[in-house]
Amino acid sequence: MTDDSPAPVPLPLAFAVAALGILVFSGMDAVMKGLVIALGVYTTMFWRSLAGILVSGALYAGLRSPWPSRAAMRLHVIRGLVSTVMALAFFWGLARVPMAQAIALAFIAPILSLLLAALILKERVPRGSIVACACAAVGVGLILTGQARADLGADAFAGTIAVLASAVCYAFNIVLMRAQAQVAEPVEVAFWQSVIVGVCLVPAAPWFVTVPPPADWPVIAGAAVLAVTSLLLLGWAYRHGPASYLAPTEYTSFVWAAILGWLVFGETLSPWTIAGAVAIVAGSMVAARSKPVVA
Repeated sequence: MTDDSPAPVPLPLAFAVAALGILVFSGMDAVMKGLVIALGVYTTMFWRSLAGILVSGALYAGLRSPWPSRAAMRLHVIRGLVSTVMALAFFWGLARVPMAQAIALAFIAPILSLLLAALILKERVPRGSIVACACAAVGVGLILTGQARADLGADAFAGTIAVLASAVCYAFNIVLMRAQAQVAEPVEVAFWQSVIVGVCLVPAAPWFVTVPPPADWPVIAGAAVLAVTSLLLLGWAYRHGPASYLAPTEYTSFVWAAILGWLVFGETLSPWTIAGAVAIVAGSMVAARSKPVVA
C-alpha cells in the first residue's frame, strides 16, 4: 500500500476496466445462484469466503505489503460489514427471482451512489451521469412493468424485498469502494474484504453451515476466483476514476444477467425487458462519453 496518489490514466480506460469487472461479477452471480439453490445462502457464502481468503491471500502475500494504515483498516472493516449484509440479502433474493429481474431491482444502487458520492466524497455529478441515470430509471421502469404482469408468487416477492435491501447497501458500498481505493491497493482491498466477510460469517457457522458434496468444491473455488478478480478490477478502476463517473457501468450487468439467466437457468426475456435493456445500455454509453468533474 502507498499513500502516493495513483498515476493518472485515461478515464475511458477506467470506465472500461470497471465494466469488465461488472462482467466478471455477473458471471460470479450466475455461479452463486446455482450454488445457493443447491446448498443454501449461508453455506455458499461461508465456503466461498474461505476460498476467497486463500485466493486473495496468496496474491496479497506475494506483494509483501505492509500492514494497512488505521484509515485503510477502518474502511476495510466498514465495507466488509456492509458487504456481508449486502451479499447475504442479494444471493438469498437471487435464488428466488430471475437474474435479470434481480439486477434490474439492484439498479437503484448506482442512482443512490451518485447522491452519496456528492454527500460523502464531495464529488460533483457530471451531466452525462445524470442523463445515464435517467435512462436507466426508464429502463428499470419498463422491466418492472413487464415483471408485474407475471405472477411469481409470495416467495418471489420476499426475494424482491431482499434484493432491494441489498441494493441500498450496495449504493453505500460503491462510495466506500472509491474511498477505499484512495488508501489501499486493489489486492489489499480484495484480501481484507474476504477476511472481514469470513469473520462475520463464522459465529453462526455451527448452526447454518453444512459441508458441500465433493462435486461442488470446484464450483465454489471458481466463484471465489471470479469474486476476487472482480474486486481487483473494480478496485483498480475506482482508484483511477470518480465514483459518479464509474457508477453507470453497473447498468451493463443487466445485459449479462439476461444472457446468463437464459443460458444457465432457462429464464426468458419479455419485450419489456429487452426495451429496458436498450435504455440502460444507451445510458451507459452516454456516461462513458461524459467528462467528470471532481470538486
